[in-house]
Amino acid sequence: MIVPPYYELPPPGYGGVEQVCAALVDALVARGNEVTLFGAGSRTGTAANFVSTVTELQSDRLGHSLPELVHLARVDRLIEDETFDVVHDHTTVGPLAAAQRRVPTVVTVHNSPDGELGEYLRGIDRAVALVAISYAQRRVGAGLPWAATVHNGLAAEVRAKATPTDGPVLWLARFAADKGPDLAIEACRAAGIPLVLAGKATEPAEQRYLDEVVRPILGPDVELLLNPGRQHCWKLLAEARCLLMPIRWEEPFGMVMLEAMACGTPVVALNRGAVPEVVRHGETGMVCSDPAQLPAAIEHARQLDPQRCAEHVRTSFSPDVMASRYERIYHRWKHAMPLPAVDSGNVQVPARPEQELLPAAAPG
Repeated sequence: MIVPPYYELPPPGYGGVEQVCAALVDALVARGNEVTLFGAGSRTGTAANFVSTVTELQSDRLGHSLPELVHLARVDRLIEDETFDVVHDHTTVGPLAAAQRRVPTVVTVHNSPDGELGEYLRGIDRAVALVAISYAQRRVGAGLPWAATVHNGLAAEVRAKATPTDGPVLWLARFAADKGPDLAIEACRAAGIPLVLAGKATEPAEQRYLDEVVRPILGPDVELLLNPGRQHCWKLLAEARCLLMPIRWEEPFGMVMLEAMACGTPVVALNRGAVPEVVRHGETGMVCSDPAQLPAAIEHARQLDPQRCAEHVRTSFSPDVMASRYERIYHRWKHAMPLPAVDSGNVQVPARPEQELLPAAAPG
């Protein structure tokens, strides 16, 4: 398992990719697999055999390509000296050189495969298994040689609330137009329900959007929380009447939806990206086609069963479910290493997508 050299696993704070990777590693080990984790730093909190390529985490160099290039070069030299059945790569740079390895490589694409990333992935050798984290992501990356789709899993020891709460609505994301904090304010005002805006504003673009767009429309009905810690976020999720996700982009997944539902908090969201794959409309949340529908959906969310929300996460998005699906991919690539078929772009989401995350037949 190769992870970027910027953060440790599991992350001490918020880290979507790191959170998923840590859950996957531990679930694979629990299922009897021997996992070697290649990362940075001096420790791991996972059950894997940990091999560090550099003693210091490279978090202060996030966004620079050279730390990841050096990390991957060292990993590949170490792989040459060991015997592995399969490599699972979560880095951006690694897939380009993966075909040169003597063992098959599976790559999870964690970001939206459009623009430059999509162009880059089109150049990846067909012997590399590209795995999508949602069908929505596959639609954005139409034409890429996807090998399979596996939804992320959530490892969270939280107790779901027994009954719905009358707390404020919660918006929890980074401050950006794509995440729709302005739409959240408008919807909650129309519904007459207070809102907590808990967001990340550490990057210049995030701070600029917060200052120029969000702050001018704040009022006494909106509580602003900047860069809340991990434990604070869990508390907010548990106390909220619903999580509001008025996104304006094709979000590949959205771990915060799983976190909310695990707490028993339903999700109210616009029908973009992976939302309809993660949220069961009318059961674990409300999926709206238009922002004008959000106020009524917020009101209706109060009627949804918290225990059903939590059960949905436990049964469909557990680390064990995620690990079992990756095991199938590992075995297929280890024994056959087939050339995946080019995706036609006409990706249909199954009625119960959590039951059909792998192709019916082996690609090739």
